[in-house]
Amino acid sequence: MATWTDEKARGALLEMFNAAVRSADPHVNLSAALPEPPKGRCIVVGAGKASGAMAAALESAWSDVPISGVVVTRYGHAVATQHIRIIEAAHPVSDSMSEVASMLILDAVKNLTPDDLVIALISGGGSALMALPRNGITLSEKQAVNKALLRSGATIQEMNTVRKHLSDIKGGRLAYAALPAKVVTLVISDVPGDQPAYIASGPTVPDQSSYEQALEILRRYSIELPESVAHVLREERHAVSERDIETDVRMIATPAKALHSAAEVARRMGVTPIILGDSLEGESAQLGIVMAGIARSVKYHGQPVTAPAVLLSGGETTVTIGSGIAKQGGRNTEFLLSLANALAGEEHIWALAGDSDGIDGTEDAAGAFVSPSTLARAIERGLSGKNMLAEHDSYTFFSGINDLIKTGPTLTNVNDIRAILIG
Repeated sequence: MATWTDEKARGALLEMFNAAVRSADPHVNLSAALPEPPKGRCIVVGAGKASGAMAAALESAWSDVPISGVVVTRYGHAVATQHIRIIEAAHPVSDSMSEVASMLILDAVKNLTPDDLVIALISGGGSALMALPRNGITLSEKQAVNKALLRSGATIQEMNTVRKHLSDIKGGRLAYAALPAKVVTLVISDVPGDQPAYIASGPTVPDQSSYEQALEILRRYSIELPESVAHVLREERHAVSERDIETDVRMIATPAKALHSAAEVARRMGVTPIILGDSLEGESAQLGIVMAGIARSVKYHGQPVTAPAVLLSGGETTVTIGSGIAKQGGRNTEFLLSLANALAGEEHIWALAGDSDGIDGTEDAAGAFVSPSTLARAIERGLSGKNMLAEHDSYTFFSGINDLIKTGPTLTNVNDIRAILIG
């Protein structure tokens, strides 16, 4: 145990995190998933935090194939491309550019033929970035519903179920608009279970959910709806089904692959990795308490593995704000602050958690680092871990002790990567 220091543990955990992110680099994975070039036109569309990098990777792989199109990504995530137009829009709440991008994407797939090919580049974040409200709903009304969902603690699947039923481009409607062209969807998954229908709300995938399910979700979280939104959800409308479109979805990166890449790095270090799952959900603070218990079990009882070991997990937790005022923080820093409080300075346990896209929530950090000295150093600076957790002010806490992890936008997104090292 004595061989591990805070500095060594931080470096090891950061190396695991970086390996997980590199495994989802479109420039590494995209070319192998490409179909045969078409006889006719090749139109590229897409949405998500990784869509710009995916577009650049596609242009590099198909440098001799004439292509055109448009994709939308988050502000600050655009890259240089030659033929595919990249638009930036807001995340996690849509803005006017999200609507403009949606209209341009639909326009790009008009008047195609069976000889044409549409390649859809889809990654996490695409649901907010590509927003086209149903007829009768304004963008501001849809924004209000989305903000309420984000504060409610709803899961990403629940949020995207609602979003699909308020959209004229999600839930398979983009693929339907591209008929009779062939549509191939290349996906970087950020959702538990890697279900294409939930990633960016499935713009090219048939919708299996119902309007009744969307309404039930909104009722369960006590979200008040503008009358126009309630009216649209009450109406019987046609959902795009498997009878309407053919689907060819190809996963190029997933949370599970990312965790396995981190595990390989751990093994090379002589640390035993345990992958607890790629789709952990629930409240960030509660997961922190649970993970602290598992880490202690490893340290004291050698269960489920003996130290040195690292507990790896992925997925997307939630932070329920409710009607309170949230300060600064994302789900990863909230998880870590809860973990630190629960460990209470436990020796020989360190942790790092971060969003693989480099942005934890709306802040400029991917996540943060926890060590046995975290709470003691915070107290020296007048910071209370328990109070700041209650105020959802985890970013300020870790910033105050210089333990934020800042990578900048990584241009990919396979959701959160959590690693707890027991030395």
